[in-house]
Amino acid sequence: MQTLQRTPLHARHVELGARLVPFAGWEMPVQYDGVIGEHRAVRTDCGVFDVSHMGELEVEGPRAGELLQGLLSNDLDRIGVGEAQYTLLTNERGGIVDDLIVYKLEPRRFLLIVNASNTRPDYEWLKERELRGSDVRDVSDEYALLAVQGPRSIERLGLPDAKPFTFAEGELDGVECMVNRTGYTGERGVELLVETDDAVRLWDAVLERGAKPCGLGARDTLRLEVCYPLHGNDLTPETDAISAGLGWVCALDKRFAGVDELRRVKDEGPRRRLAAFVMVDKAIPRAGMAIAEGGEVTSGSLSPMLDVGIGMGYVDAAVAVPDSELTIDVRGRARRARVVKKPIYKRDD
Repeated sequence: MQTLQRTPLHARHVELGARLVPFAGWEMPVQYDGVIGEHRAVRTDCGVFDVSHMGELEVEGPRAGELLQGLLSNDLDRIGVGEAQYTLLTNERGGIVDDLIVYKLEPRRFLLIVNASNTRPDYEWLKERELRGSDVRDVSDEYALLAVQGPRSIERLGLPDAKPFTFAEGELDGVECMVNRTGYTGERGVELLVETDDAVRLWDAVLERGAKPCGLGARDTLRLEVCYPLHGNDLTPETDAISAGLGWVCALDKRFAGVDELRRVKDEGPRRRLAAFVMVDKAIPRAGMAIAEGGEVTSGSLSPMLDVGIGMGYVDAAVAVPDSELTIDVRGRARRARVVKKPIYKRDD
């Protein structure tokens, strides 16, 4: 039986009464007081997530940029030191090995924050393709990562605001950390990268400033409301970026793995697309449920903000347009849904 890994904040989660569950080989908090309350705290104020299970890979050397430019889908030359970029690691078929954020730390040094379940595969993928003059290292054990998200997050942390997808070295109540203006909730916020030994001090400081501890359950419903795809559900090595609606992170005018296939899919038009939908009938869709018009649900839940079932799934391109009707097989019962424009949830202000 596999032993689950634990983040440096595990004892804090136990003290707070979190419900812990296995996730990507880790024992992680899925909720504290409840998913709906945690979700709404992030939408209206400020919440904090322990996302230390995410992987960190450093790529350094005179040819580090060349290596990543040839393997990642986005154009790395568009960002400078102190900036970050959402991008994809693709295979020769154009499938999505992982989606990740790359941070340019120095002209010849980059940090990649990758999905927890893909840390080892991503490392091996990059290491096998290493160029002379580039060095790929897995530094995940050296860091913890806290995501502080919500409209009041910057205010509560007492940090200066900054443009999205930028980062800087900073300090919070005496704890040094890397302050990244990134996140996975659709709200303003930061992701704080901190040395492992300082993780508890930083967590305590963030809670002292009024952030509500939140688990992976709320993280999932938050990202689904704003249609951020989840690798392993909406994105896989068998799904391509164009069909997934991620053509905007693919620089098709450069060479990278699978670019020829992605160009073909774009030129011909994808056969299927990842569509967002809202249930018309009272029901909660779940991943794996069949869609009668062709396809299946890849992500589904109850929206805490809209109080209705929502989801995403791959369907024939002809019915992936807004206002198309879908029929979801919810535990053997046909339930109607309507395709909507992304994101599903939009803030009124």
